[in-house]
Amino acid sequence: MVRTLYFLALMLTAIAMGAALAHLFELPNKIGIGAQDYLTVQRNYDGWWMVGLFVPAAFFAVIALMFALRGTGLPFVLAAAAVLLLAGEMVAFWGFTAPANRATENWTMLPDNWEAWRAQWEYSHAVRAGLYLLAFGALVLSVLSWQPAQD
Repeated sequence: MVRTLYFLALMLTAIAMGAALAHLFELPNKIGIGAQDYLTVQRNYDGWWMVGLFVPAAFFAVIALMFALRGTGLPFVLAAAAVLLLAGEMVAFWGFTAPANRATENWTMLPDNWEAWRAQWEYSHAVRAGLYLLAFGALVLSVLSWQPAQD
């Protein structure tokens, strides 16, 4: 059961992390482009809401893993750290990314202060990518430190 939970937690976290990493890697090329070009480039994300479905799936898989690891010491602590990091990622999304999406109607229009919204949106994705990387790293370290119970 623990091996299955590790697999699910790692795979779902990796898939959810993919979008945040894509945003992080393209940030240097996008942060300074003009208004119309930015709106055009943002259309690349149409349909990416589907990746968002993996976010709660990863979170709940890691919570299930954490509970399965109770009493294992370091593997449990690392899984708990991953839960907290994934919770932080969701706070960053709902606190910073989602408001920018709402203010710009999912980047179909630009309000007067669009550059501030762009910065908030882009840098919140960078923060989210960092939190995902740390969570994924904690999960990898957890699996590497886990020892199956001997009967």
